[in-house]
Amino acid sequence: MKEVKCDCGHINPHGTVLCESCGKPIEGNQHIDGNDNHKLLNMRYDGTARRSQTYNKSIIDKIWSFFSSVKVGVWLIILALIASIIGTIFPQEMYIPAEAPNRDPAVFYEDQYGILGLIYYQLGFHNLYSSLWYMILIALIGVSLVICSLDRFVPLYKALRNQKPRKHKSFLSRQRLYSESDAISEEDYQLIKKNLKKNRYKIVEENGHLLAEKGRFSRWGPYVNHIGLIIILLAAILRSIPLFYMDEYVWVREGQQIVIPGTEGQYYIENKDFILETHDENDERFREAIMQEGSVPSNFQTDVVVYKAEKSIPGAKPELNAILDDSIQMNAPVKFDGYSIYQQGYQLNEFTNMTFKLHKTEDAEEEALATFTVDLTEPESQYELDNGYRVILDQYYPDYYLDDNGEPASETNFPRNPAFVFIVYPPDNTEPEVSFLGIGRNIDATGANEYKLGILDFEMHDVSGLIVKYDRSLPFFGIGAAIFMIGVIQGMYWQHRRVWLNRNENGVLMAAHTNKNWYGIKKDIEKAIQNTDIKMVEDQQELDEKG
Repeated sequence: MKEVKCDCGHINPHGTVLCESCGKPIEGNQHIDGNDNHKLLNMRYDGTARRSQTYNKSIIDKIWSFFSSVKVGVWLIILALIASIIGTIFPQEMYIPAEAPNRDPAVFYEDQYGILGLIYYQLGFHNLYSSLWYMILIALIGVSLVICSLDRFVPLYKALRNQKPRKHKSFLSRQRLYSESDAISEEDYQLIKKNLKKNRYKIVEENGHLLAEKGRFSRWGPYVNHIGLIIILLAAILRSIPLFYMDEYVWVREGQQIVIPGTEGQYYIENKDFILETHDENDERFREAIMQEGSVPSNFQTDVVVYKAEKSIPGAKPELNAILDDSIQMNAPVKFDGYSIYQQGYQLNEFTNMTFKLHKTEDAEEEALATFTVDLTEPESQYELDNGYRVILDQYYPDYYLDDNGEPASETNFPRNPAFVFIVYPPDNTEPEVSFLGIGRNIDATGANEYKLGILDFEMHDVSGLIVKYDRSLPFFGIGAAIFMIGVIQGMYWQHRRVWLNRNENGVLMAAHTNKNWYGIKKDIEKAIQNTDIKMVEDQQELDEKG
């Protein structure tokens, strides 16, 4: 790319629109806004060369030009918004209720929402916000913001850093605010300079030519916005990394002590007690709801103890030290070491264990031959009984029901309506016998079993549904939002104003430019030239519109 030499002798990079030194339109760009040489100059980036509009040969140039386009950035944002909206149509996989039947996403979405749910699952929208393509889309928005900013910031910075007071007449005459006056005295020149300084303008002089400028920092407002947005996008991407974000649902039974998910065995939680309180059935505010639901909870809470595991020998059980003993209620989580635990749901009267007795079929009233207890959360596959009897747990249905084909199945993995298929082996090594047993069910498939199983006793408990969460990305969101607002204020409440005053033997040329609030800069000029022979600048855009 060849450099371009201006009439003033300054050598400009290829793609420059206005000479970096004198401001004269470069050859081939004299008629920026049409064929009329008096049309106003396009002052965006002060006419400096932008990389995206200068180089277009290599693959890197083409990629740079693509992402530097504002249209591309806007379309990427629109696509991300559309995708985000689609992700809220049905619940994400992490929010499928733990107690829901067919919690497997492959079954749940079609079962709950029909063909639309199946399409939703097949297209991968059930895990939208953590999906690779969504993260790539967010990253592309960040790339677009970075390239857009650099493509515009660098040339603008260079142009504003190297401004010269002396400008070519074609540059001044094609500014929106412009006037020509006869030669003025040195006293008038000094008075104008004094008035501009009084109005907080920074003055730069060169051989009797003057540039007055203020509010330049407001030009960086959009780029500060971009920095804030980039930090927010990075924070959104960080949420997909377990180190920065975790949101886990866990069921904890009364009396149970488990490792808190996502803590790598560092923290444990114990459910001491679950408490459910309901509204009075005579309360008029809830009478209708009570009639429909049977009861309306007024409070449900879990009394918990949180333990921290001390370092121990590998393979040995860690030593636990209680660090928190508190109650978790709705909208009143407990917090420790950056973690928060929320009360989210509950399940009442879940079976803990069942004790069974084995007896002769015809001697049900006599003392049992043997008994055994099944832990319904972790049942064993085989039970060795007294007197040489042995029972195999062949099938276990924690939440029994009959499916559409009449086959036994389990709606959930929680022991709410347990049923079993037992195989009983007598001590004399005769043929084993098969029994189907559940609550209110005791089926002998052949009708010829010599031995029979029955429920002797059972224990029940309540279960708390807790959400364990930490979010280390929030500070990044806060920093990004604060920086973004600084950029908004910076660009909204200040303006970049410039006034040029060029003197020669024929008179004085005055021109002015601002990125917004033309009324404000005209008032500044009016105050500056008061009591001098300088003519007030005219708004050439208004004259063109009237003419």
